[in-house]
Amino acid sequence: MSTACQVDFYVLARTTQSAEQLACRLAMMAWEQGHRVAVCTASDPDARRLDELMWDDPPGRFLPHATGADDGSAPVQILAGLADIAPHRDLVINLCADAVPGPERFARLCEIVPADAARRTASRSKYRSYRELGLDPKTHSME
Repeated sequence: MSTACQVDFYVLARTTQSAEQLACRLAMMAWEQGHRVAVCTASDPDARRLDELMWDDPPGRFLPHATGADDGSAPVQILAGLADIAPHRDLVINLCADAVPGPERFARLCEIVPADAARRTASRSKYRSYRELGLDPKTHSME
């Protein structure tokens, strides 16, 4: 896989916007384009909440997904943390406060920036981390 990972930061404009719902939509679009997706959450409870949300969001659509150990059978894998991202995943959606280690392993990395000011600080740090690795993150405002 190329060392040129495409990094995109999706900046939520309002605190009423849900990072998890955006993650569901991004995962759906990526799956429809043939990507093998890993969605990384900060904890097991967060992974369970995202699992529940993926059954209903986007409305009227089904997104095949699984949680826990990645056996490769599900197109979208929900993980608690960043340590167990399988090498066959080519797109990572990161909901964790830390940057994804070794982003060059993936074709694409999506970071969702919450509107909450306290949580934006972690996103700024991740942005700097990716720049220091020679990547060129892009930002997209989600109005």
